[in-house]
Amino acid sequence: MSPLKGKNIILGVTGSIAAYKAALIIRLLVKEGAEVKVIMTPYAKEFITPLTLATLSQHPVLIDFFNPESGDWNSHIDLGLWADIYLIAPATANSIAKMANGIADNLLLTTYLSAKCPVFIAPAMDINMYKHPSTLKNIETLVSYGNYFIEATSGELASGLYGEGRMEEPEKIVEIITGFLASKKKAKGKLENKKFIITAGPTYEALDPVRFIGNYSSGKMGLAIADEIAEQGGQVILVLGPSSLKPQHPNIQLHKVVSAQEMYETCLKHFNKMDCAILVAAVSDFTPETTFKEKVKRGKDALIIKLKPTKDIAEELGKLKRKDQLLVGFALETQNEIKNAGSKILKKNLDFIILNSLKDGGAGFGYDTNKITIIDKNNKIRKFGLKSKTEVAKDIVNKIIEELN
Repeated sequence: MSPLKGKNIILGVTGSIAAYKAALIIRLLVKEGAEVKVIMTPYAKEFITPLTLATLSQHPVLIDFFNPESGDWNSHIDLGLWADIYLIAPATANSIAKMANGIADNLLLTTYLSAKCPVFIAPAMDINMYKHPSTLKNIETLVSYGNYFIEATSGELASGLYGEGRMEEPEKIVEIITGFLASKKKAKGKLENKKFIITAGPTYEALDPVRFIGNYSSGKMGLAIADEIAEQGGQVILVLGPSSLKPQHPNIQLHKVVSAQEMYETCLKHFNKMDCAILVAAVSDFTPETTFKEKVKRGKDALIIKLKPTKDIAEELGKLKRKDQLLVGFALETQNEIKNAGSKILKKNLDFIILNSLKDGGAGFGYDTNKITIIDKNNKIRKFGLKSKTEVAKDIVNKIIEELN
């Protein structure tokens, strides 16, 4: 049986050329057994007719606060309580900005502010609008409120440009929502209602506008752990350093950072609300004391760069950790691996630490496989063989479930 069967879904359609895709979204949702009601903004009518969407959804399309002919009130409160999922697709930059700032000047927006269910937002706009700092800030704000973003893809845009901003295809949108509902059902009794913050990837410490100190971390291990936790119902904030990887699971909220300081500040901001923090990222231990504003030119003399320590995220969170919180660290060692990794548990107030060794073939940065050793605060050591990072993530999450219980 499809996870969508019997679910009540509101589809919000805003004024974008991508509104034509709403028709296929409705067909796919109805085919899976969902009950769909459509709310359109007044401008959305310019791109697709309400009659088309009403015919496909088998419900009248709602646009105004009341029916001008009968005077019947379209209650945003009732709609918000009725829905199991509120999907806004396409979502324009204008509607995203209004949602982020609590502006409620149409039925779609008042229903968003009233909704008690999970909200999924699929943006659609030109690349320059999608990458504009104000749009990025509004998206970040909405994510912090607990909304789920279905990231726009790259492709040919209505403007004739090519780039990010194209709304995700209907099949993928429905697949994401289906996966979300399936994971909620599957995860009951395991990690449902648990909140996690996970760091992943490298950090880049700027030397000048074009150069940085960094490392070879890809973020694959952290993303695999985030995926596994999300699959088991956990709500994940993924703090990801510079990486080409993007999480797809709707239970994962992505916060992209660049520097160790940005990663530290993001972790500090959210840690108090978390049940568990898993610090997978390969955070730079040092950062330049001075960052040059202009590109440093080659000279005859040696260039001497003075470095200062970055914040030790694990140690700082360890000072703040409550008894009801779990703190998990990672250690990449090249010598005295067990001893060096184990010493960090007490120093940083960790519950357990996961050790990688660069001496193990197929483990470490960049690989799709990994070989780990888990050391807990009672100095219990468990070694695992070489596995795919997906399987390694399952081993780590099983340990987390054991500790949380």
